Amino acid sequence: MLSRNAVSACRQRTRACLHAPSRSLASVADAPSSSASSSSSASTPTSILNAAVILNRSPILTRTPTLFERAYYAYQSRIRRALFNPFPTEFYFKTGSLLEKKFAREEKLREREAFGGAWAVKRQAGVPDEEVGIPSSTDPTDNMGEEPMEPPAPRIHESDRTGDVKSLDRMGERNLYLLVRGKDHSGKEVWRFPQGSVKEGELLHQAASRDLHAECGENMDTWIVGQKPIAVHQSPLPESPQRALGGELYTFFLKAHILAGQVRPDGKNVTDFAWLTKEEVEPKVDKTYWASVKDILSDY
Repeated sequence: MLSRNAVSACRQRTRACLHAPSRSLASVADAPSSSASSSSSASTPTSILNAAVILNRSPILTRTPTLFERAYYAYQSRIRRALFNPFPTEFYFKTGSLLEKKFAREEKLREREAFGGAWAVKRQAGVPDEEVGIPSSTDPTDNMGEEPMEPPAPRIHESDRTGDVKSLDRMGERNLYLLVRGKDHSGKEVWRFPQGSVKEGELLHQAASRDLHAECGENMDTWIVGQKPIAVHQSPLPESPQRALGGELYTFFLKAHILAGQVRPDGKNVTDFAWLTKEEVEPKVDKTYWASVKDILSDY
């Protein structure tokens, strides 16, 4: 929910813009009311707006099923195999052919794996076939001219083993968010989301796109989801920094997705970056900053 101060400031700006064209046509009797409205708007503190981007890399791997989900799928598989009609091998294979023998061998393995037991537990745990009791075939005709199937790639990437937080391939099952290390309003280097100031007459989503490319480079293909912010953060400023800035500081967050490319900071505004999960973002940012963004980050 937007801050009441920010909303009231925006309303007063709108009223000032609506009354501005009618000042030249005002009569002498209307002069005191116009001066009163101008004095009230002058006494109201101005607001400084920033636009920040929650840049998200969506999961690239399906989530690992839980123990309950694996048990449910195995149970459904056993029911399905127990109720379905026998496969008509005589229709698809010639009796006594090599393909029929190969299919019968593979079907036997699938049958034993579906109906469980100690054999299936060992096989699901990754025990080699020789130790489980599956005889290795030495007949070269078993492949029947087919190319050997390559095993699937591991679900754990090399960046997960090395701890490379700059890789977009890490934590394939989780949502990752871009966090950059740059200067805040006081000139102090902090971890934050990519952000920048909103120019006069510029919309929030336009400022967010411009500031994202200014801080992270042009080597990214990104998509800003909507034109409306999903969160706002009001920086707790003492009176002296607030007077130096010229008003209260509000940062509006807009959601975006990365489609291709990678961050290439120039080293001036942004000195470092990382692709982090929600749990990894929390210890790096300020507590008040985290309270404003924690509910818009995915837990998975």
